[in-house]
Amino acid sequence: MSVNWSALWPYLALLALIAGLWAWERRRPEAVAKLEENFVAALLAIITLVAFVQVVLRYGFNTGIQGALEFQRVLFAWLILFGMSYGVKIGSHLGVDAFIRLLPPRPFRWVALFGALAVFAYAAILINAAWLNLVGADLSTNWRQTGAVGYWTFMFQRGTGLDDLKWPLFLQESFGFQDRVQRWIAYLMLPVGLSLLAFRALQAIIAIWKGERELIIAGHEAEELVAEHKHDLDGEPSNELKG
Repeated sequence: MSVNWSALWPYLALLALIAGLWAWERRRPEAVAKLEENFVAALLAIITLVAFVQVVLRYGFNTGIQGALEFQRVLFAWLILFGMSYGVKIGSHLGVDAFIRLLPPRPFRWVALFGALAVFAYAAILINAAWLNLVGADLSTNWRQTGAVGYWTFMFQRGTGLDDLKWPLFLQESFGFQDRVQRWIAYLMLPVGLSLLAFRALQAIIAIWKGERELIIAGHEAEELVAEHKHDLDGEPSNELKG
C-alpha cells in the first residue's frame, strides 16, 4: 500500500509545528509567551497603522494604498485565528459559568472537561472532518478536500492570487514574484490557527483533568479580576500604594 505523501505533507508539517512549539514551551515558556504577545501586538499595530495612513491619504490627498483594505482583512483574520488559541492558553475567553458553579466539585469538573473537549472537537472538525466517518458520520467527500487543510492545499496547488493585494515591484523584478500575493499565503493562518487551537484545547483538557486549571473560559475569574483592580478603574490608589 503506497502512501500519498503529497496529500499528507500539510498534516505532517502542522504536526511538526505543534511538536516543536510544545518542546520549546517546555524549555522556554517565557520566550513562547513573549513571542505570542508580540505577535498579537504586531498584528494590531499594523492594522491600526495601515488604517490610519489610508484615512490620511484618502481624505487628505484624495489617493490611497492599493490593496490596503484587503491587507487589513487578511491581518484581521490572522488576529482572530491566532487569538482563539492564545485566548484558550491564557484563559481570556469569556463565558457564563453561573449554572455550573452551583454543581458539586465532581460534576463541575466533568462539565469543565466537556467544555474543553468541545473546543478540541470543534478545532478538529474544522481542520478535517473526514475523521467523523469513524464515529458513524456519512461524509462522501474525499478526505483530502475537506476542512481547512484541504482548502489550503487546494489554494496552494492552484496558486491563485488575491484580488487587490500585490507584491512590491522590486520583488517581482528581482526575485520573479507573481504580480498578486497568492491566496495560500494569506490563508496560511487558517490551518495553523486551528491546529494551535486544538493544541491549546488539549493542554486545557489535561490541566483540568489534573486539577491545575478550573475552566477553559474566564468565567468567574473575570469578575474576580475586575474586583481585584476596581481601584484602578475608579482612579483610586491600591492598598499597596496606600501602604
